[in-house]
Formats: sequence, C-alpha cells, structure tokens
Amino acid sequence: MKQPTEMNHLNTFTEDDNSSSNSNDYGYQDKKVALGGPYSTDLEAEIQNFLPDGTLGKKKYETEYNPGSASFGMSVFNLGNAIMGSGILGLSYAMANTGIALFVILLVSVAIFSLYSVHLLLKTANEGGALVYEQLGYKAFGMPGKLAASCSITMQNIGAMSSYLYIVKYELPIVIQAFTGNSDEWYTNGDYLVLIVSVTIILPLSLLKNLGYLGYTSGLSLLCMVFFLIVVIIKKFQIPCPLPILDEAALNETVTKVINSTLSHLNRTAVDYSEDVCTPKYVVVNSQTVYAVPILTFAFVCHPAILPMYEELKDRSRRKMQGVANVSFLAMFIMYLLAALFGYLTFNIHVEPELLHTYSKIYKSDVVLLIVRLAVLTAVTLTVPVVLFPIRTSVNQLMCASKEFSWVRHTLITVVLLAGTNALVIFVPTIRDIFGFIGASAAAMLIFILPSAFYIKLVKKESMKSVQKIGATAFLILGFIVMTGSMTLIILDWTSTKNHDGH
Repeated sequence: MKQPTEMNHLNTFTEDDNSSSNSNDYGYQDKKVALGGPYSTDLEAEIQNFLPDGTLGKKKYETEYNPGSASFGMSVFNLGNAIMGSGILGLSYAMANTGIALFVILLVSVAIFSLYSVHLLLKTANEGGALVYEQLGYKAFGMPGKLAASCSITMQNIGAMSSYLYIVKYELPIVIQAFTGNSDEWYTNGDYLVLIVSVTIILPLSLLKNLGYLGYTSGLSLLCMVFFLIVVIIKKFQIPCPLPILDEAALNETVTKVINSTLSHLNRTAVDYSEDVCTPKYVVVNSQTVYAVPILTFAFVCHPAILPMYEELKDRSRRKMQGVANVSFLAMFIMYLLAALFGYLTFNIHVEPELLHTYSKIYKSDVVLLIVRLAVLTAVTLTVPVVLFPIRTSVNQLMCASKEFSWVRHTLITVVLLAGTNALVIFVPTIRDIFGFIGASAAAMLIFILPSAFYIKLVKKESMKSVQKIGATAFLILGFIVMTGSMTLIILDWTSTKNHDGH
C-alpha cells in the first residue's frame, strides 16, 4: 500500500544545497538531519533508531560521491510498493461508472501523465540540486512552495490513513460475524470497531519513537494486494450472474439501480433484468462518473518517493531511474486494470466503492475471502502508524521546530491526528468521498501542478519557448483543469445527494 510514500515526508527539514542528505527509500534507508541544526534536538528524539545513519555533509546532487546501493530490481519493487495502495479497491467502482472503454482510456492517460511528471521531477532535481519534494518547492518558490508541497503530501497521507481505517470499518465487522455468527451486536458495528482498533493498537504503536520495524509492512501490503487480485480473478468464474440476492436491502438496491438505468435510456420502454445487470457497458456517464479521475490519480500518486529512491539507485542516472518508473508503472497498470476489470465483470452495477466489501453480499463465510480480509486488515492496521509518523513530524517542525522533545506534545499531536482521522471515517458516508476529494486535490497537486511548476521555475537552461517548457506549461494548465473541474463536480454531486436523500 502507499504507506512508504508518506514516510518521505520526513525529508522536509533541509533548506539549502549544503544541507545533509535526508532521503528515505520507503523505510529501507534514510539519512539524518545534520547535527547542530535548528531542528536537530527535536528530530533526533523523534526519529532516533527509526532509520539508519547515512553519509552526512554532501549535496544531494553530488551523485558521483554518494553512490546508491539499491539495484534496479529492488528499486522497481520499492516503487511498486509506493504506487500500490488502497486505491486499487475503488477501481472497479470507477469502471462501473465509466464503462470499460472509457475507464481504459482514463487509466492509460493517468499512467502516462504520472510518468511524465516523474520525468519532470527527475530533470528538475538534477537542475535544482535537491532530492526532496519539499526542498524543490523551497528552491522554486521559497516558503510558499515548501508549504504547498508539505500540505499536499500531508493531505495525501491523511487520505491514505482514512482509506486504511475505512477498510477496518468495512471488513472487520464481517470477520467478527464469520467467527461469532452474530450481526446485530455492538461489536459488529464498524464505527465502534474503528475506535477500538485505533485506541488499543494504532495509538500505542504511533506513540513509539522507534517505528522502523513497521517499514516491512510495505512488502506485506503488496503481497496482500497480489493475493487479493488473484482471488478477484478466481471469484469472477465462481459467482453467477445475475447475483443471488441475500436480503431485502440488497433486493431494493438492485431494483432501484435497474429502474435508474432504465430511465436513463429514454428510447427503451422496458428492461430485461438479467441483460441489464450482466451485460458490461463500454461507456457510462452518470453522477458518479466524476469520481473516476480522482480515484485513478489517488491510486497512482507516489511522487514524493521518486527522488529519495533516485538517490538510493545504484549506478544512478536519470535514464535508469526513468526506466525504474516505467517498469513499476507498467506492472501496477496491469494489476489495476485486472482488478478493476474482473471486479466489474463480477458485480457490474452492484460494485461498491470498496470492492472487497462487495463480496459480503454473496459470501457470508468464505474461507479464502476471510483470509484475504485478515491479511489486508493486518497490513493496513500496522500501516497507519507509519503514515501518521511523517505527518506528526511535519506538524512538529512547523509549530515547534526549535523546542526540546516533549512527550506531552508528542502524545497530543498523535491523539489529535488520530482523532481527526477517525472522525472523517465515522462521519464521511463512504470511502468514495475520500478517494474523490484527496484525488482531486492533493493527488492532482503532486502529479500535475507541483512538478510542472517546479520544472518551469528551476530549469533555467531552457527558454519558455522551448518544446519542453511549453509541454510543462500545458501540463500545469491541465492540472488546474483536472483539480478545479473534479472538485466542482464532486461538490455538486455532494449537494445533489444531500438534497435527495438527506445524507
């Protein structure tokens, strides 16, 4: 899942070219802040033993004197960990509301745009002399640029935390019901379970100073998603269509969807239930289509991890790192496409915003799905503290950079962040809204707007009339269009939904 990406937010503490290297390879290697700096006292207390020592005192772009140690294959695996996240669970929902053909076009487009932004980042890093996302922002636009990068990464992290807790909210009740056979008890209420897990497991882990061992959850998360993909493909050939309706609520939902689908085709006077439900659509446009692009951008964002991985790449070159990105994005593109396609073909219009939860309508006690749920629940529960760590560190640096480490402040920030995330999960109706809002705002900033803006500002050897600068400018404009357009349509959908059903 995306937890390693968020750990790179630790790298926000240097402010000039001569600062010590401070990069993170998703929990595999990092470099401490230079001793004696204004942040060193607080940071050493915060990140002591979290990451191993590295070489100090070198400029980030002096690659010939600071060779990396990560092989091409390991870098591909690490970047795959960065890309893969909970966003994969929402892709079938996006396909159900765009159709197969339109979804594939959007998926290819977002993947290509993401790779282009990686190209811009790598070239900007070489020209700007920084291998930290926030540091590029500082070099390009001063403190406003650094804050824009920092806030975007923090929002992305909070969105990731929320999506992980949504998985706990959706899946843990099903696991408990499978073991107890009860469905109406308080301990099968997802809201209560999120609070219990947060207080008893996530909070104690988040309060630890040493979180290094949790970095291994990135590999576990990727394995869980591969296992999940295999199960999705297998279940496509085991679940009949039309789906067996297990309860009255599901039946009412099916009737409502069929009626809405019928009304949307004015040239049809009747609808064949089995045909409408079981025939995949190639182009679909409805009120939920606006969530497709934000869900896809949320799924592909990994850009704060690109530069630290670039620094750790053995025999590094910009072309080699671009090759790492190409292979990683291609692998994740295939996984995303397969998960979305087979999930959609299995459930068609019944797909929910979180695909794994959709299977509970058909299987109440399937052993394989139970194993998948337990694996995913374990991975995301252990991931939340890793994602929370860099957010807390960033808050510390913005508010109390020069102060001594304080357990009271450390605990207070942790509790506030965790409480706020729990509130989002409990009161926001669906994970779709988190995917949509974060994808339209923070992910659009990290993929489209910031890389192109940094490139235009820092790459001085190319004139504004050059093909490269014109392309970056067009990419910047496209980013603003994607962000403002998606946010506007999502807000309109929220308003329309509230007016019609009161939620």
